[in-house]
Amino acid sequence: MAATATKLSSGHEMPAVGLGVWRMDSGAVRGLIHSALRAGYRHFDCAADYKNEAEVGDALAEAFETGLVKREDLFITTKLWNSDHGHVVEACKDSLKKLRLDYLDLYLIHFPVATKHTGVGTTGSALGDDGVLDIDTTITLETTWHAMEDLVSMGLVRSIGISNYDIFLTRDCLAYAKIKPAVNQIETHPYFQRDSLVKFCQKHGISVTAHTPLGGSTANTEWFGSVSCLDDPVIKSLAEKYGKTPAQLVLRWGLQRNTVVIPKTSKVERLVENFAVFDFDISIEDMEKIKALDRNYRTNQPAKFWGINLYA
Repeated sequence: MAATATKLSSGHEMPAVGLGVWRMDSGAVRGLIHSALRAGYRHFDCAADYKNEAEVGDALAEAFETGLVKREDLFITTKLWNSDHGHVVEACKDSLKKLRLDYLDLYLIHFPVATKHTGVGTTGSALGDDGVLDIDTTITLETTWHAMEDLVSMGLVRSIGISNYDIFLTRDCLAYAKIKPAVNQIETHPYFQRDSLVKFCQKHGISVTAHTPLGGSTANTEWFGSVSCLDDPVIKSLAEKYGKTPAQLVLRWGLQRNTVVIPKTSKVERLVENFAVFDFDISIEDMEKIKALDRNYRTNQPAKFWGINLYA
């Protein structure tokens, strides 16, 4: 059976299933966070750019005050936005203030690119006159990483990591890091398996968190016109075989790859469903069938907003 938590290189444990709060409506945050806590979630994945840290913070504070959960039982992640690479400490403190926390369990560099600063915590994506993202070429990722390391020594953050880094950038980070990245959070699902990147990270002691672990489903279809693996006939057939939903099967597949999964949902019934993935095992033969579905198909495409494909 896949573990319910993964041990990070920092020595801390991260629950293997978390709730992503991207595109979670501000008015719905409180109810969803509390429902998730009651369903057993202890891992929440946030970001300054999701623009709902304050609402998450209010929901968590209420949960602590009412005794629903203790702070030490939770694993809270948030992320440094591109426009704050030159202001890491201030950005982290801004997120902590909004989340109403004294420390973060994990702080990630959201994307490996610095962009024009628009004010701490404003998470702007300033475009130039040409309609293309205004990239700051004066701040290196090494400089940003060393500022992230300072957060650990300051006691503001327990673990630090990276997000949306490829093998080249991850290797570079390992070379200049005094504190090794504990996590690389990337898009990965049956249609975008990225086996080489996953195995490289795991070989070097970096845990992989799968964002968009269900292939984006409704949210990314709406924004990017992408196709979800949940509609794949092989996935549907295997889900039926195991008496599970397609989403449960795909999340279980992610866990059996030793990745952490952070599905998002705005439906309480799906919260419960997405967490019920620890009571079955996918056979080796069926894991191979899912492996054969890989299309190298990315569903999350920020180029739509930035006027440039940073993955080119």
